[in-house]
Amino acid sequence: MKVSRRGMLAGAAAAGAAGVVGAVGLENQSEAATTTPEAREPVELTWFGTHAWQIRCGKSVVLTDPWLTRFHTGTFTPEGADPKTKLVIKPDVIDRHLSTADAILVHHGHYDHMADVPYVAKKTQATVLCTETHANMLRAMKTPNDLLSAVRGGEYLPFEGFTIEVFPSLHSCGGKRHTYAYPGYRYAVPPRPRHIEDLVEGGTLAFVITIAGLRILSLSTANFDPNALRGLQVDVVLAAPGGEPGITDRLLQTIKPVRKVIATHWDDFDKPLDDPGIPWTDLTPLRTSVEKTGAEFVVLDHLQKVTL
Repeated sequence: MKVSRRGMLAGAAAAGAAGVVGAVGLENQSEAATTTPEAREPVELTWFGTHAWQIRCGKSVVLTDPWLTRFHTGTFTPEGADPKTKLVIKPDVIDRHLSTADAILVHHGHYDHMADVPYVAKKTQATVLCTETHANMLRAMKTPNDLLSAVRGGEYLPFEGFTIEVFPSLHSCGGKRHTYAYPGYRYAVPPRPRHIEDLVEGGTLAFVITIAGLRILSLSTANFDPNALRGLQVDVVLAAPGGEPGITDRLLQTIKPVRKVIATHWDDFDKPLDDPGIPWTDLTPLRTSVEKTGAEFVVLDHLQKVTL
């Protein structure tokens, strides 16, 4: 089904408005929540485009892949991204939106997930959870070593006000050869990354954030590890479009039923954060996968919030 960018954006905006208006607590819908919405503090999610989310409850703040700078790479042109595009960090953009955090969750090492992490980590003094490859690249980018916590999957990590569970995951693949950009690992601290190709995938992680009794599964790409997530019980899933056909169907069959799925990483991230999000792909397949399970599909626009 071919949909124009304007049409996709209109659909996404309409879904986003419905999602925000209809975003309520998850009463009587999931056994995962340990308290009723009336008895717990609200949890506020703010989307900064790509997979950059701020999850806030009271004084507790968790950030996922906080990349707010955004710069032109050509990713969504017929030619594709120029791997020699220089990495840029815009502190003024970051400072406008982020002030504090307790934990930063790095899902994989690509520039659109990790390039701003060194600045955000130093600014907030948050604990950065990442693979050893990500940690080595972050060390090369002058991230203080004492902020870095290398994880592999399987960890259960209590913080004040929330817990983090770490799961091994997979980057989504595409094309005839089922590949993705900039694969690889860094087993030692490399030279300082200068170009987008220098930030390699370096292993992909998934996280479950449990905060105020709400369990949120955070996936940075459409792919996942079915063995790691089989039978997982959560209330909300952050799910991305793309990947191989039917992958979201398999995800929602692998985990226990959820009430709400929030679209992530659906925007053309060459465009500024202050502009409305422009879908890089048709969101209909993702929406269809979600709604046929009976779950609510929610789409937020840039800088929009939803309270759960």
